[in-house]
Amino acid sequence: MALLSTWWFLAGWLVLTIPSLVILIRDLRSKNAHLMSLMKVVWALTVVYSGPVGLAVYWLTGRKEISDDGIWRRGARSVAHCYSGCGMGEIIGVTVAVGVIAAPTWGVALITFTLAFTFGILLTVGPMMQEGTKFRPALKDALIAETPSIVVMEAVAIGSDILISGDATIGEPLFWSALIVSLSFGLLAAYPVNVMLIRFGIKEGMMDPRMTGD
Repeated sequence: MALLSTWWFLAGWLVLTIPSLVILIRDLRSKNAHLMSLMKVVWALTVVYSGPVGLAVYWLTGRKEISDDGIWRRGARSVAHCYSGCGMGEIIGVTVAVGVIAAPTWGVALITFTLAFTFGILLTVGPMMQEGTKFRPALKDALIAETPSIVVMEAVAIGSDILISGDATIGEPLFWSALIVSLSFGLLAAYPVNVMLIRFGIKEGMMDPRMTGD
């Protein structure tokens, strides 16, 4: 906890995250430009949120260079997709709830979960509507497919964020360190949930990166 309370932790995280993002962008441009635009955004956000952890998920599951595909890789791509939207909602939610509203703990949790859930669902509904699905059936399918993953992800992420950060304010390094760590905790916690959702046919999982194209 002492390390998380220092600016050195955040500086070290940036030292790892910025090169990870550069590596991702270079690989997407030079070797995996064929990936769908949405997945490029998903991978970029995943690396922004989780640095080298996000890059490792991409490298092992999201490139055309993977040797084969299976439920474990599909689950990783699926949780990354969920994570990209939820993470955005969580960052905005925690920042607004603590830094702007100065909400109590229960308010921070409620605001953050609401925004994370909304962003996560919208990131699924939007592409479905672009493909021609009407709003209501798209929303229904998204709620069925994504709710278990989002609930587990955000329960772990928000819970650990509140536990680690305590009463830290937006101007303290612990606030940001706790947010960074909690985001990755949520990603890891939701991974087996996505694997099971795919295994039982509730989610299809993201397409094999070797077979996608713009």
